[in-house]
Amino acid sequence: MRGAPAGALPCYPDAGPCRRTPPETPRVTLDIAAHLTRDADRIAAALDDALDAAPLDGEIARPDRLIAAMRHAGLGGGKRLRPVLLIAAARLFGRDDAGVVTAGAALECIHCYSLVHDDLPAMDDDDMRRGQPTVHKAYDEATAILAGDALLTLAFDLIAAPAVHADAEIRLAASRELARAAGLGGMAGGQMLDLASQHAPRGETDIRELQAMKTGALIRYAARTGARLAGAGPDDIDRLTRFGEIIGLAFQLADDLLDVEGDASALGKAAGKDAAAGKATLVALKGADWTRAELARLVEAATTELQPYGTQAEPLLALARFVAIRDR
Repeated sequence: MRGAPAGALPCYPDAGPCRRTPPETPRVTLDIAAHLTRDADRIAAALDDALDAAPLDGEIARPDRLIAAMRHAGLGGGKRLRPVLLIAAARLFGRDDAGVVTAGAALECIHCYSLVHDDLPAMDDDDMRRGQPTVHKAYDEATAILAGDALLTLAFDLIAAPAVHADAEIRLAASRELARAAGLGGMAGGQMLDLASQHAPRGETDIRELQAMKTGALIRYAARTGARLAGAGPDDIDRLTRFGEIIGLAFQLADDLLDVEGDASALGKAAGKDAAAGKATLVALKGADWTRAELARLVEAATTELQPYGTQAEPLLALARFVAIRDR
């Protein structure tokens, strides 16, 4: 992973449990829960508007059952981490308007479509998501497939909106990068590798590549695109890209740790499924203690990337810490 220092950090006994960051990491005073809620609510409002029953110009009709299934997938809770990260990255460089929220809603549509399809019996076969029945359970498999398809295509309608950026070339770049982050060489390809990894031996390099694609690609996109939409220069875009790569890995490590140690009622979905399916994860390969130390190292690496921005980067630093120590 580019930008991350080599070597894992040890636990810090004098700093409390190993999951906490090293004592030299600056304290974050931001109320991250309130911060997440505020921007997540903006994303939810944008999705609510995008999933209105009235057809748009160029559309013929919006079937009621399909709209209901899409709303179940897109408006049924969730942290909205990816779009919140996009908004926070744009805010760092001075932009925080409705167009950035629209870009975040496009990204959330991609994420929600992926969850709908991942939950299908042919994939991970999950019955619960975000504390409620998965779309194929609440409706049926065919409707779930179509709801995922429609959310995927809606994402590209949203990212192409003129409000996202006045320059059509910037919007085109955002659209192209979203396709690549979500598709063959990104999230969808990572899901294919994940399915192929079940009960198959995988080394650390293979697992890191899989996770960088399946989970990290969209998180990397969020940080990078937020900076780009706000007019950041090439060096800043590169720095935010590295930051996104770091917390993308941290998110997946924390997710894998929660699958091993988390409580299903708190998670809102089944726990222990990765181990039962024989999936390759770094937690399974390296152990929980190594994973906690690696999460601490990743938070420190993310902090290093943000240092040039001083206190203005506090929301992004808070997000990095939240990703690493979350309990759901």
